[in-house]
Amino acid sequence: MAGLANLQISDKELELYTKQIQDILGYVEQLDEVNVEGVEPTYQTLDGTTNVWREDEVGESLSQEEAVSQAKRSIDGYFVANSVFKSNKAWPLTTKARPFMAEIDKYNVVLTEVDENGTVGHKDLFLTKGVKSTAGSNVLREYIPQYSSTVVELLEKAGFKTKYKLNCDAWAHGSSGENSDFGATKNPWNIEYTPGGSSSGSAAAVAAGLVDFATGTDTGGSIRLPASFCNVVGLKSTYGALSRYGIVAMASSLDSPGFLGRTVGEVRKLFEIASKKDLNDATSESGVKRPGLVSTRPGLIRIGIPKEYFSDGIDPEVKKTVMEAVSVLKKNGIEIREITLPNSKYGIAVYYLVQTTEVASNLGRYDGIRYGQDRSFFGAEAKRRIMLGTFASSAGYSAKFFEKAARVRTLIIQDFEKAFDPSADGVDVILGPVSPTPPFKLGEKTNDPLQMYLSDILTVPVNLAGLPALALPCGFSKSGLPVGMQLIGPRWGENLLFDVGEKYQELMKWHKMQLHVARSKVKGQRSK
Repeated sequence: MAGLANLQISDKELELYTKQIQDILGYVEQLDEVNVEGVEPTYQTLDGTTNVWREDEVGESLSQEEAVSQAKRSIDGYFVANSVFKSNKAWPLTTKARPFMAEIDKYNVVLTEVDENGTVGHKDLFLTKGVKSTAGSNVLREYIPQYSSTVVELLEKAGFKTKYKLNCDAWAHGSSGENSDFGATKNPWNIEYTPGGSSSGSAAAVAAGLVDFATGTDTGGSIRLPASFCNVVGLKSTYGALSRYGIVAMASSLDSPGFLGRTVGEVRKLFEIASKKDLNDATSESGVKRPGLVSTRPGLIRIGIPKEYFSDGIDPEVKKTVMEAVSVLKKNGIEIREITLPNSKYGIAVYYLVQTTEVASNLGRYDGIRYGQDRSFFGAEAKRRIMLGTFASSAGYSAKFFEKAARVRTLIIQDFEKAFDPSADGVDVILGPVSPTPPFKLGEKTNDPLQMYLSDILTVPVNLAGLPALALPCGFSKSGLPVGMQLIGPRWGENLLFDVGEKYQELMKWHKMQLHVARSKVKGQRSK
């Protein structure tokens, strides 16, 4: 697998990765029990996808000087690459240690300071013209882009200046914020605990008051999990609602940009600014496909509680806290109904085949020629995902793994469609926990990738289906750590999620809890 992926690994790495990938492949074999006969595979969740043709037109582009400005080697304005006709010096099996960036703040949130008068922080996957953008990886540790992402540009035009570029798991690979090549981010509520990942710096920066708002990306829970762990609000948008142009790609059919803030109202405002069609992004959907859904029953919202999201594997404290939030909504005029999402239990198995296959493809471009360092600079998690994705899509195995996962993905989508179907008296919104556990300690799961991956078991089905979801605070554990819930809507149902979220925040004030009073006030706090 390493050879196919153009990676060199040491004997020690070979032994470690062999065991870890065997464990993961053993877990995903549960898909063998699913009958997918006659089920079409889902590779993309866009509405009515068709090929679109246009005339070639001359437009603005980078100058030759700009294009090669980040190359490691160039001659007379051209990139220098290794010869394909003769052997070249191989990359070393082990690379020398590279020092972390200096920590700017005590939570290791900030990677680059941009403008002290700014109000917004950007996850370092978002390109910012002329400002270092690293994706949390040593591969891009000195990369300075020649353009900004569409989301960054739209916010700047609306008056939201960039204050910081924020730490994240390298390439957005992680659930804890510990996979950044520049050191782990710490949870402001307790620095011994993870803030959640991969948008770890974004959630921690908002929670600590370093920025008013932050951008993030959610491929399998990477906005919602840190929002839950840090007591802030986080939006995972409908796939296609926000442009991915200028955001370092992780898994192209799953990546969804979004925002983190202290209140639902703040996040709604940012979404309204940025949710525009972008011709630079082929997955950006047009405005005619954005119906701005409201309740199918005027004056009444019906919320579905999936029994699978409250199973025996959910921590009792999390279950109790989220169900208390359900009770608050029920007492205030919202109808509650139990529903089932039977195929959601296969979400992690599907996700870590689809996502890693797309990761292997997207990270294939990092060869150290046009920009960045060569592939020896990849960290452990990136190597693991590249190899797993390479294997899952390789000849002789793609039908068993990648294609089977794509068919089970269809079943997961159908579960959600059935739950939301108005003709079958479906629900408007689905509510459940974000994480099966409260925040866990730094280092607790780093040696067991599978256990780390299972942290996203309640979030990945949403990404596989391309749906919007909103995470918001709903209480604290006995040890004073935040617990969050998520509201899941049908495609283009953001406005409905905002309405329900704002109603809850009018009733309960968990989002107003401040760090310096947290320990003294969380105990017994259950009312307005």
